[in-house]
Amino acid sequence: MKSRSRAAVLSAAVLLAALTGAPEASAAPARAPRALPSVDMEAVVKAAQIDPRRPDSTLTPGAKASVLLVERALSDRHLLDKKWVDGYFGTMTVDAFAKYQKSLGYTGLGANGLPGKASLTKLGEGRFKVAHVITPGPRVHIGAFVINVRTQKMLAEAQRLLHRRLTLDQGSYNPGGDPTSAGTHDGGGVVDVDVKGMSAATRTSVARALRRVGFAAWVRNPSQGDWPWHIHAAAINDTDLSSQAQHQIGDYYLGENGLAGRGPDDGPKVTPIRTWEEYLRLVHPTRP
Repeated sequence: MKSRSRAAVLSAAVLLAALTGAPEASAAPARAPRALPSVDMEAVVKAAQIDPRRPDSTLTPGAKASVLLVERALSDRHLLDKKWVDGYFGTMTVDAFAKYQKSLGYTGLGANGLPGKASLTKLGEGRFKVAHVITPGPRVHIGAFVINVRTQKMLAEAQRLLHRRLTLDQGSYNPGGDPTSAGTHDGGGVVDVDVKGMSAATRTSVARALRRVGFAAWVRNPSQGDWPWHIHAAAINDTDLSSQAQHQIGDYYLGENGLAGRGPDDGPKVTPIRTWEEYLRLVHPTRP
């Protein structure tokens, strides 16, 4: 009798719950949604610049876990063969990401193979969230030249460190411009600084300040090419970089001079190499 009474009570409870919309007393608690892993955008973009220029398969420090998440997502979309899902953001992964960007309708710089905020976020839907987001910002003018806001802030900080104003010889987003630039200025993040009137020591100090705030920067002279003295600077991790500028930054990390011959770096040594975002965290450690 006791067992029958208990069964009757439970049946009544279930019926009451169905009628009132109240949860059953015996219902299992709802499962919490699965937490998504994070992709560190800064690390992934850095690897996408350095890894294709490496002579071996050494991984970019701190990037493997995030790169693997990106590569698995590309592989699941049949854009990257599974054998290349290895945490190494080499040419095959760059090409695969460029194909993904094109599949979203992006063209030109929007399909340069460097993960941008929008394309990386779209790729990660339901798979991962994006941390340490990088955005170049809108384009602005400095005199006759066009750059983006991220580059503008970097130049302003270099000027603050130097206590002097810098004048540009060439800006960014300049396809079909100076042919001696070999396409490095076609995208964002790349500028040439005028060094007229500067001593050799001053040129070096300017290049050093540019490197401190996150540029790959070199003093260029006429013996290296058909150009006057100037400082060439490419902003590390700018997601609008042309492919040629991406290669220059990879070469900079590998101790090279960013020229076609891939000679040794002839600029002032600044270690460790930092991006603009890493520099900001160093200068403002409490800033989120």
